[in-house]
Amino acid sequence: MNTQRIKHILAKVEKPGRYTGGEYGELIKDKEQMDVRMAFCFPDTYEIGMSNLGVKILMKCLNDLPWLWCERCYAPWDDMEKEMRRENIPLYALESGDNVRDFDVVAFTLQYELCYTNVVNMLELSGIPIYAKDRDDGYPIVIAGGACAYNPEPMADFIDVFSIGEGEYALVELAELYRQYKKEGKSKAEFLRAASKIKGMYVPSLYEVSYGDDGKIASFEPKFDDVPAKIEKTFLTELDEAPFPTSHEMPYIETVHDRMVLEVFRGCIRGCRFCQAGMICRPVREKSPEVLNEQAKALYKNTGYNEISMCSLSISDYTGLTELIEKLLSWTEKEKINLSLPSMRIDSFYGELMEKAMNVRQSGLTFAPEAGTQRLRDVINKNIDEEEIMAGCAAAFDRGRTALKLYFMNGLPTETDDDIRGIATLAQKIVDLYYSKKRTKGKGVQVTVSVSCLVPKPFTPFQWMGQDAVDELKRKQLLLKECITTRKIIYNYHDSEVSFLEAVFARGDRRLSKAIAEAVKRGQRFDSWDEFFSFSAWKEIFEATGIEPEFYANRSFGFDELLPWDHIDCGVSKEFLIKEAKKAVAEQTTPDCRTKCSACGMQNKGCTLCKKGGSN
Repeated sequence: MNTQRIKHILAKVEKPGRYTGGEYGELIKDKEQMDVRMAFCFPDTYEIGMSNLGVKILMKCLNDLPWLWCERCYAPWDDMEKEMRRENIPLYALESGDNVRDFDVVAFTLQYELCYTNVVNMLELSGIPIYAKDRDDGYPIVIAGGACAYNPEPMADFIDVFSIGEGEYALVELAELYRQYKKEGKSKAEFLRAASKIKGMYVPSLYEVSYGDDGKIASFEPKFDDVPAKIEKTFLTELDEAPFPTSHEMPYIETVHDRMVLEVFRGCIRGCRFCQAGMICRPVREKSPEVLNEQAKALYKNTGYNEISMCSLSISDYTGLTELIEKLLSWTEKEKINLSLPSMRIDSFYGELMEKAMNVRQSGLTFAPEAGTQRLRDVINKNIDEEEIMAGCAAAFDRGRTALKLYFMNGLPTETDDDIRGIATLAQKIVDLYYSKKRTKGKGVQVTVSVSCLVPKPFTPFQWMGQDAVDELKRKQLLLKECITTRKIIYNYHDSEVSFLEAVFARGDRRLSKAIAEAVKRGQRFDSWDEFFSFSAWKEIFEATGIEPEFYANRSFGFDELLPWDHIDCGVSKEFLIKEAKKAVAEQTTPDCRTKCSACGMQNKGCTLCKKGGSN
């Protein structure tokens, strides 16, 4: 990248390595030979974006096309943005340094609702009109995907095409269509109409939304007969053959995950009722230990990192975990490479798996009981009991661990004060368990309790249930604080006001676009960062745009209500989710997918765990 036009401002900003490009492993193509150029934009800092495995996978798929060059772009930090605006420097891609405005396609990944202002701000900083309706054929096609695309509506007015599901092959198909239409000189409107027929592609401008007097959605219809009424997600069936990047750019500065990352499997068998990823990522698909081991060797050869992280939703549910760890340990110990596992289900932390995990993880162990009482664990379908929790902690203590981190949630449906007190009681029992055993003199225990606020997400059984009001979440947080009476327990909790805003956009519709645009106009950026988040500013924004945020965050939706995301098909049926919501209120559990198929909707869509659609 030619850094001359930014060279004079780099000394004025924090971490100039965020903005220069030129890293080892960077891919450079001859842009004059490219039919299509794409800028892949991550709406957060370089350190976070460079750690995102999904972006690396998709960029590999796109750059494997000889006629396409996909480059990287990240949200500039506040200091850099001010300098860019002062010097009239538009947003640019790191590889070529070319303006994002001059690319054919601009792609965003939507990983978190509080990145929406960054997306719109990056468009504005590029000189691209923020509203899709204002962009004629002279502007890039703006596409978006990621977890938040499962409810695309709050961003629908800004995005031309959403990719719903796993994009490895779908994005390639979209790029091929664009290449064809560009060569034939066809219009943007013609391209979008054709793109809507690709599986997983949602073109918001081709749908009409109407609202009733009560503010609820009255209808959601395609404008043309050949536009699908439902957009079905795309997903891979064979992970061993799936594209995977075994080489990539090596950052100049420290990133959030400065290590090799192996994607072990996709999906989850558990069915926790609060967990969106556990629903939208179905079905479970595993990579073989042999393929993972070879990918790890290639990553080590090409990056030189000294740590491997194994990535999945529930690592202890991977059927080949013991074999994989054995294969990795056969060469990583000699090379002095550390292995790390994500948080594990506490009921799986026994015996041989415990021994293996103790060999590969030297930091504190992380477990996620999620609720402090058995009643509430049954409500959320956690499917673990206190005996299993205590046995897992005892096993860790017996093998020398003195620090445990426990994840919980508050604001769960049917939650009472006794459930909140139960978190403190359970944590105290774990502390007492440690001291009930013979300990080395001077060795103490540390139990960290981290509590997040429930955000009822689309495509979960809790999507119909309103979030607790901010004041109620705060009251529960303080109640738990009062119940913790020992310094052996460290208590952390999430900002309830941040969670409220997250719920607004998670459960919102197209009318929220005017609030997002107004927020960007008023200077809102990096809303997920403490130093930029302003609840008072957002309250003023909602008031100015005539939006009642509680209508989205705190209101319970009816089972017969048309939801903003009902035109998206994630594979899991609405009937199954309603059944699970009712079972939650009745405090009834559902077995995991390996124990018994519950006919979630994936049984006819390639799920290998299903027993021919059996129902409980």
